[in-house]
Amino acid sequence: MTDDAVIWNWLAALLPEAEAQHVKDCWDIGEQEAGLGLLVSGILGHQVPISETARAQISVLAETWGERETLTPGILQCRDDGTSGHLKLIEGDESIVPEATGGAGQDPAGCVLVPWIACTRCGQILMRAHARENWGDLSYLARHYVITTPNRATVLRLFPADSASAAFAALQRTCSEAP
Repeated sequence: MTDDAVIWNWLAALLPEAEAQHVKDCWDIGEQEAGLGLLVSGILGHQVPISETARAQISVLAETWGERETLTPGILQCRDDGTSGHLKLIEGDESIVPEATGGAGQDPAGCVLVPWIACTRCGQILMRAHARENWGDLSYLARHYVITTPNRATVLRLFPADSASAAFAALQRTCSEAP
């Protein structure tokens, strides 16, 4: 079983048994987009409190399956369980970083960085790097994922477009290794 499947089943288990099984079935038949919708609507409908880490993990899965933009409003409305985790979804704070410099050969040149998930312990931030389209909006899909310094000025790690989960895992590892 892949790590994503383990995470999927862990998140599905937040729901009552019958609904959890529907979400798990969606994974099994390759309907992850529908399963994510069921997961978020189930959490909201049952007012299931979730941790900030779970909220961030759902956002990462939604990004991976192309549903982040659709599901973010619901994800942000999920009740907080009050645990003091160190990862926080900061999606929707409307801030962008127009320029950041690359460190150690990491350079997302020409991209606008959008803050996504922050570590409240070490301050590093996982961001989505988007191109600016000709008409002024940001690209729908991220071109890269980056982890920046707390002041958001220096890119510490750069990940390719298909690596949202790997970037999130790297942020988790960095933060779990911090004192």
